[in-house]
Amino acid sequence: MIRRNIQDSVRRAMADTPVVLLNGARQTGKTTLAQELATAPGVRYFTLDDAATLALAAGDPSGFIRNLTGPVVIDEIQKAPDLFPAIKLAVDKERRPGHFLLTGSANVMMLPRLSESLAGRMEIIPLFPFSAGELTGLREGFVNRLFDGTLAKAKPIPANDDLPARMVRGGYPEAVRRADDDRRGAWFASYISTILQRDVRDLARVDGLYALPNLLKLLAARTSGLLNVADVSRDAGLPHTTLTRYLALLETVFLVHRLPAWSPNLGKRLVKASKLHLLDTGLACHLIGTDARRLTGDRSLLGRMLETFVVGELRKQLSWADPRTALCHFRTAAGSEVDVLLEKADGRVAGVEVKASATVRTSDFAALQELRDQLGKKFMAGVVLYTGDSLVPFGDKLWLVPLPALWSE
Repeated sequence: MIRRNIQDSVRRAMADTPVVLLNGARQTGKTTLAQELATAPGVRYFTLDDAATLALAAGDPSGFIRNLTGPVVIDEIQKAPDLFPAIKLAVDKERRPGHFLLTGSANVMMLPRLSESLAGRMEIIPLFPFSAGELTGLREGFVNRLFDGTLAKAKPIPANDDLPARMVRGGYPEAVRRADDDRRGAWFASYISTILQRDVRDLARVDGLYALPNLLKLLAARTSGLLNVADVSRDAGLPHTTLTRYLALLETVFLVHRLPAWSPNLGKRLVKASKLHLLDTGLACHLIGTDARRLTGDRSLLGRMLETFVVGELRKQLSWADPRTALCHFRTAAGSEVDVLLEKADGRVAGVEVKASATVRTSDFAALQELRDQLGKKFMAGVVLYTGDSLVPFGDKLWLVPLPALWSE
């Protein structure tokens, strides 16, 4: 079994926190990881995907929780939101570390009633699809190197497959296991149908969300672009208010996410729109009907997918390296742009620019240089990731870095 790099973080949380929620998209391995972490004697496991268990939990939440002793794992907790107040009462009565390990396929941070129920009692840990490092048996150190000055020591790991194939495959465990493109495509189709037909409707509590499949395809075609709600509303044929609600639902079930704009006081006009990314490049490629051959031949499409891939890998690494580090993008009205900025709680910043090319020009560093000069000591590193092979310093705190360094130790 592939070891998850978040595993140690979950164990640390269970050692001092009463409730730990492993939160992420369906089919990212939450159940497998939860069961592995809860192998101690006396642990009880329940899944709310089971209709009988769900009926018991939803029918009498207080009684269901009150009758549980010892450490408990509850899978797909979002299906019975009334369990949260009952869990709160149980924790307040007997506050012990690792009392409940929960998993959820809906983002409770976007469901206030759930997240507020266990404020101060619960730690939320995200679980994403497999990272590139996990697939090669490594715990990536790229994010740490950005801030500790050791980029020069990074040892890129040669990829066992070409980059377009890696992005088309994605990181969902089941998709990774399927070597046949058609069988992988069938899995993606079933996966999307399950989430849109069941999970989203359960959250929305209404039928009639027929525009969601088409909307998801439109968003996949716009991955890594600025989110212009008016344009998407027009192309999808949806009223603005409906689109806003649908976007929130798709974010809640972890199909899409927004990369907010970074807005420091740099004395210039900044573009404040978020960028939109699909959670997984394999999912995005399936939605727009592209394969590795088309990615290879379409440089523009390859560039957008590569940016989404890098953003996804950085999010995964931050989940275990430093969850408090913010991920955002930077763009001025004049056109100066950095694809990804990482900002620590103390204000230190690192920038990453993504190039789907083995050739990089001096102008590709211009925005990073501008940012470095304005931020001064707070700017720790600026990196241009590219498809070439050499790791080269490019002036003070600036580096040209091969893409595989992203998943090196």
